[in-house]
Amino acid sequence: MKIVACNSNLPLAEAVAAELNMSLCNVSVRRFADMEIFVEIFENVRGEDVFVVQSTCTPTNDNLMELLIMLDALRRGSARRITAVMPYFGYARQDRKSGPRTPISAKLVANLLVEAGADRVLTLDLHAMQIQGFFDVPVDNLYAAPLFVRDIKERYGDRDLMIVSPDVGGVVRARQLAQRLNTDLAIIDKRRERAGVSEVMNVIGDVKGRHCLLVDDIVDSGGSLCNAAEAILANGAASVGAYVTHGVLTGKAVERITNSRIEMLTLTDSIPATDAVKAAHNIRQITISGLLARAMRAVSDESSVSSLFD
Repeated sequence: MKIVACNSNLPLAEAVAAELNMSLCNVSVRRFADMEIFVEIFENVRGEDVFVVQSTCTPTNDNLMELLIMLDALRRGSARRITAVMPYFGYARQDRKSGPRTPISAKLVANLLVEAGADRVLTLDLHAMQIQGFFDVPVDNLYAAPLFVRDIKERYGDRDLMIVSPDVGGVVRARQLAQRLNTDLAIIDKRRERAGVSEVMNVIGDVKGRHCLLVDDIVDSGGSLCNAAEAILANGAASVGAYVTHGVLTGKAVERITNSRIEMLTLTDSIPATDAVKAAHNIRQITISGLLARAMRAVSDESSVSSLFD
């Protein structure tokens, strides 16, 4: 078993290796003068079970290309099995045709990964579960829910909690977390009455006096999350926090969240924290290194991965 890290999230890859009492494989991922990516592996990988850790976060295309080239290099180096470990799977939101003559980019990325040499994919909280069906190789989709449950119990165990889904599409995810915590569920119903009119947010469920935790898989601009928090507080909630797996946080998202009434936004380190995130008083990260390490060991040992979901 060998662990290879590309450049997108080196701290996470190092933490995973430390959990497994291993060192990262000696590789070089660098750029030529014209920004072409060049990969060189300085260890023998013939017959090895190799795991490549790479989140396809910003800059998405560069990180995806690094991963593809690394997979190709390992395949040509005769690795026995190559697992693409993608804590954050970029392009996952393009999982269907959103209109005429638009792509299904998540399927394209799946094809590229398999063609480049991935024998297996290990990822975390896919935006759309059906993406697993885009691959003709095994896909292990891990869940951050067990980590969130443990953290929520430690931080909010003495409060009267309520889990809130920020939209109808995330109800299944939020309900699973609510069941694990044995608490109630509320849903934000958001819609536009007509073009040019801002969203109307209705809260389905009685949040009055409750400490509400918004749960989602991705926070990008942060607008919907902050608006949902305001709607919940307007309906009498005692306070609002949030648990989100992937902190994409583009544009002025960090500033928007920092200035919001969200008590604390908890993210995983599937995407590395920027300086702005580290400086924010109400944004924190919890690590998924232990979860990934256990999953990688299970894959290598041919033991159960689904047991990690409990």
